[in-house]
Order: sequence, then structure tokens, then C-alpha cells
Amino acid sequence: MKLKKDLKLLDVFAITSGAMLSSGIFLLPGLAHAQAGPHVTVSYILAGALAALGMLSQAELATAMPKSGGTYYYVTRSMGVAVGTVYGLITMLALSLKSAFELIGMAVFARIAIESAFTTSVPELYMRIMAAILCAIFIMVNIRGTRGAGRLQVLLVMIIIPSLLVYTVLGLQAVDLNHFHLPSPAGVMGVVSTAGFVFVSYGGLLKVASLAEEVREPGRVLPLGMITSLIVVVMIYTMVIFVTSGILDADVFNSSLMPVSEAAGIFMGPWGAVALSIVAMLGFISAANAGIMGASRYPLALSRDMLIPGIFGRVNIRFRTPHVALLATGAVVAVSVFLDLEVIIKAASSVLILTYLFSCIAVLIMRESRVQNYQPRFSSPMYPWVQIVGILGYLFLIYEIGTGALLMSAVFIAAGFGVYLFYGRFRAEKEYALLHLIERITARELTGHSLETELKEVIRERDDIVKDRFDQLIEECRVLDIPDAIDINDFFDLAASELSTRLGISHDVLLRLLIERENESSTVLAPGLAIPHIVIEGDHAFDILIARCRKGAVFSHDSNPVHALFVFAGTRDERNFHLRALAAIAQIVQDPMFEKKWLSCKNCEAMRDIVLLGKRKR
Repeated sequence: MKLKKDLKLLDVFAITSGAMLSSGIFLLPGLAHAQAGPHVTVSYILAGALAALGMLSQAELATAMPKSGGTYYYVTRSMGVAVGTVYGLITMLALSLKSAFELIGMAVFARIAIESAFTTSVPELYMRIMAAILCAIFIMVNIRGTRGAGRLQVLLVMIIIPSLLVYTVLGLQAVDLNHFHLPSPAGVMGVVSTAGFVFVSYGGLLKVASLAEEVREPGRVLPLGMITSLIVVVMIYTMVIFVTSGILDADVFNSSLMPVSEAAGIFMGPWGAVALSIVAMLGFISAANAGIMGASRYPLALSRDMLIPGIFGRVNIRFRTPHVALLATGAVVAVSVFLDLEVIIKAASSVLILTYLFSCIAVLIMRESRVQNYQPRFSSPMYPWVQIVGILGYLFLIYEIGTGALLMSAVFIAAGFGVYLFYGRFRAEKEYALLHLIERITARELTGHSLETELKEVIRERDDIVKDRFDQLIEECRVLDIPDAIDINDFFDLAASELSTRLGISHDVLLRLLIERENESSTVLAPGLAIPHIVIEGDHAFDILIARCRKGAVFSHDSNPVHALFVFAGTRDERNFHLRALAAIAQIVQDPMFEKKWLSCKNCEAMRDIVLLGKRKR
């Protein structure tokens, strides 16, 4: 069962922004300030800049392949199922850890509020249990439908962003610039390593990519929503962290788990602290909701590819949501809330950095493999420099996070590879773009057409293409690839032989009709293009033959060689469809890149795909 396309631009913006405006701004700054000092703002900006490089790659991949599972799907189709299995599982785990981080943040704020109101101490275990209960509530919300979860995100973001803007405007008047004259505890490298530590703050960009299959008009909505939300969030992070750093003393900031609320209490009074604490809770709700929603799509995608048991791919009949995958994700999040907070942050950040790195590699492979049906609606600018700088930056961040994070990432990767070895490799094998790249470099035949066929179906689903009679004819018609130059009469002889069996008309009759029609007037309609067409006897018959002549078909000494030929043969009662088919071909060949694509096709199926996916009115 297909997932329901319920998410619009505002939903995408809200899911992405809401997933970032949470613990990264309300809980994490104190821990980050202890490492980078007053330059913590620079760490957030640096992390945001590196996130932008990966985001551009993700936006391109998402518009080319808007499928559930997001970056897992792209990595599998570019690097193979072994890498895809590892990637899908570690990304699901990373998003689950980030959701656990948000839930712990909610529990921390609730604990502080309870302790202040009742002057009693709340045990640490109770706080963790509270986080697990909140996880169960979010699972139920998501099972009931993506649309409801998306609306919740919009409502929360419409409260959070204005509140933070008010905090910034009022707080600027209370900023003490002397706070920024203090040295960073670990110098420049401390600022850089802190950028890796806070990278988890930008994990929300991954979440909407995993929901791409449920987005309306993904080719336009996904990149616009992702780019807009990242710009807005980086600006808010910069302003809020700057104000907070300028208000709180360093010692207070370093030890605070609710720095924004404490700073608000200084220049806005007790009610300001309460208001920002409420906003923080809403931020945690928003991010946890988006995190669980996004993480659950990875086991769904893995099960569709038979890399994990099929039960994870079940879709609820009533709500059309992946309820089993949601329950499994909820179980992982519920267990994670009992881990150490710093362990959760470092593990989530290191794995999220890896996911961005893989996105950059996937774009390089997809483009350089020259897979014909890789047709993104949004192309990453400054290719390949954005991807190369991103890969180098992410590797450096992972190194700077520390040995513990590297070891943890290695354990996650080993676990994911173990799942592939003991389950996935016996059940699934897919063609991937890296094979096409190797094939292109070595000139060896390593691939078939299965990846192109899969991407063709993805494009049809993305663009809501409904097959019509013309499509059906093209899918079933004969396609010829003629390597040498050929005289037009010899081509007609070949075409008549191919069509005679399909139409039940003798070769000689068809050949005569083709020659007579050409003698009446040339069927060369444009440089490099000819559409020979004839009327045959009978009723309700129509067929098409597609041909490419690499070195050209010679129609006359006065015309240029023709490389693309479409032969139509139909009865008189099919005249209207004949005209529609002519119009369809005319629209398809208007693409300025048509001839280049046509001549570079690897095989007959690739030529057929150019016609099937060509832009035309239906």
C-alpha cells in the first residue's frame, strides 16, 4: 500500500525547522559553551555551513528519488545494498538517539519545574521514565497519520520562531560585550571540535528527506523547504546563542541545562523564564515528533528492499502509516532515553555527520555514473566542489569529535553490516550506480537496465505521470539501434520487415507504402529527426517503430543525416490518435538536449525511456 501524499511546503518547512529548534538551542548551548567558551556562536555557524553542503546534496537526491527512507534509498541505489543496509540502520539509530535527546530535554525541564514548585527532589530514574512515556505518546500521534503530525509541527513552529525572535530583540539590550573577550578554553581547535559536537542540532534536515514519498510536488517543495528552513534556523541559532552568551556569566552558562530560560529570567523577569521554558518544551515536542516520524521510514524502506523482515514494511490500512516501523522506532527511542546524555549527543552527532558525508558521495557517484534516468528537479550548485569540500569537512569533524565517537560509529557500522551479512545478502541484490561508473571507466559490461527501470518508475510517481495509450505503444513497440550509416530505402526495407509481423501485413506492401509516402514529400521534420508515416488497410490498427542510426540515415543528398526515426503505421480510423502521437513526439524532441541524450543512450531500452519520460501534455 502506498503512503499518502499529505505534506505541503509549510509542512516541510515546519518539520525541518521544528526538528532543529529544540535541544540544540534550549539544552545543548551550555554543554557547548563549556568547550568553546564565548566563541560557541562560531561553532554553531560552522556546523550550519557544513550542514548546508550536505543539505544541497540531499535536496538534489530527494528531488530525483523522492522515496520513503530518504538518504537510505539514495545510498543503496548509488553504492549498493551492503552499504545501504549499514547506512539505513545507523541513520535510523542516529535519528532515534536525537529524538531520545529531545525527550530527555523535555523531562529535564519538567523535573526542574516540579522541583521548583514542590521544593522536592525528583530522582533521575523518574525523569527517564517520564521521557519513555512521552515517547509512547508521540508514537500514537504518528500512527494516526502523517497529516496530523505535520499540522502539529506547523502549530509548534509558528509559536517557537516568533518567541525566539522576541527573546533576541529584547535580549540585545542586555548583552554585555565583555563576555566575548574571554578566551576559548581549548582555542581554535576547541571551537572546531565543538562544531562537530553541536552538529546534532542540524539533524532535522535528514528527517524530511526520509518523508519525501509523502510530499506533494517533491521536485519543488523539498529543496525550497529544506533551504528556507536551514537559513532561518542558522540565523535564529546565531542570534539566540549570541544573546545568551552576552547575558549569562561563563560559569553559569557552562553548567546550565536551560540557558535560554535562565537568560530570559535576567532581562524579562520570572515570567520571561517561565515563557521561554514553555517554548523550550514545545521545541522538544516538535523535534521529538519529527524525529520519530523520520526515523520510522528507514526500517520501512529497508523492509521494502527485503534487507530486514517484511513485517517492518506493513502499512496501517486505516491511517496509511507504517505502524510496525513506528513501534520499532519507538522501542529504540525508549531504550535510548536511559543512556548517558553526553553519550547520546556524541553518538548522534557522529552518525549524522556520516549520513551527510554519504549524501555527498552519492551525488558524485550518481552524476559520474551517467545513469540516464537520474533526473533531479533540483541540481546542487557548484558541482563537484560543494560535495568535495563537504566530504573533507565531515571527515575532519568526525576526527575532532574524539576517539569515543569514532569507536561508537564503528560499532554501529559493524552492527549494520552484520544485519546485511546474516539476513539481507540472502534476500536482496540490486543494481546500483557505482557499477555503472565502474563500467564506464573499464568499458566492461557489468549492468543491465534494472536501475534505469526503477528510476523510471520513481520519476513517474514523482511527476504523477499516468500512462496513456501512447505510453503503452512505446513500451511494446520495436526499437532498432543501427550502428552504421544507412540509405533511406534500406531503412524502409528493415522497418517493413519489423512491422509486417506485428501488423499482419506483407513486407512488400509496407515497403511500397513507405517509399510512396516519402516520394510525396520528405518526412524529415527537423535536423536529425524524421517521422515516416503511412496509412494501412483495415480497422483499429496502429503501431510505432523507433530507430536510432548512430552514423545517420541518408534521406537525400540535400538533407543532413537523420539519427532519430519514428515510423507510424495506422488505419484510417486511427487518424485522431495518429495526430496525437505526432504531437507527442514533437513535444518530446523540443528538449534542447534531446539529440545529445539520444546519441549517448547505452541501448534500446534507454532510447525507449527517453520517449516515455519526455515532457509532453497528456
